[in-house]
Amino acid sequence: MTVSPAPTCALITGGATGIGLELARQWLVRGTRVIVCGRREEALAAAAAELPGLVTRVCDVTDEATRADLVAWIEAEHPNLDLLVNNAGAQVHRVIDQPQAFAGTAEEIAVNLTAPILLTAALLPLLRRQPQAWIMMVSSGLAFAPIAHAPVYCAAKAGLHSFTLSLRHQLRGTGVRVVEFAPPAVDTALGNRSEENRAASAAHMMSARDCVTAALARFDAGDEELLVGTSPMLREKGEALFAMLNPPMAFPGRAP
Repeated sequence: MTVSPAPTCALITGGATGIGLELARQWLVRGTRVIVCGRREEALAAAAAELPGLVTRVCDVTDEATRADLVAWIEAEHPNLDLLVNNAGAQVHRVIDQPQAFAGTAEEIAVNLTAPILLTAALLPLLRRQPQAWIMMVSSGLAFAPIAHAPVYCAAKAGLHSFTLSLRHQLRGTGVRVVEFAPPAVDTALGNRSEENRAASAAHMMSARDCVTAALARFDAGDEELLVGTSPMLREKGEALFAMLNPPMAFPGRAP
């Protein structure tokens, strides 16, 4: 079995909380220099206080100007960057016959799909200059079998999965390895769930720690798809599982 070496320097978008923060924690333990970026300065400060040695940078990756500033800063201050983790994401629950059901759609697509594509394109020349480098796209098991109450999120993650396949194909034979990390349902704040709702759902979800530990074990083994928890089943069965994930009474007021 070929074991992947630890990256030298990593950038994790949306890395102040949840899966991104746990990735930062576990790569720091491995000796990787870790930079996390996010929109909320207070969340970044809390992450830095929790993880000594963590480098933070305020950046909205959906904004062209601040994304360009981030890339210029990385090139100047961290020219040995050899791992990009496109982790930032947002999930909005939508019921299509409610008022303003699709408000914020452009922003949800931007953070889950457009920004990872454009940030990857901007940093690819730097990554190509390293002896070995990695691009990790954090998609979702829902990229393969959507859940109906998050239609835009699932569609964007399906698009990210498709883009990852094409990117990997085009970069074969280079020193850049393209990896997709597809978590299952994980106990994080994704979807803006209340603490009460998170507590009620926790028994059916993986912890961020267990999810990332399992993913990095597959990363170490050289896998290109880091499918964790229920994600392998969703990848295999795909849309055949749609009815199971979306029972008839999932939306109040609908007839079975």
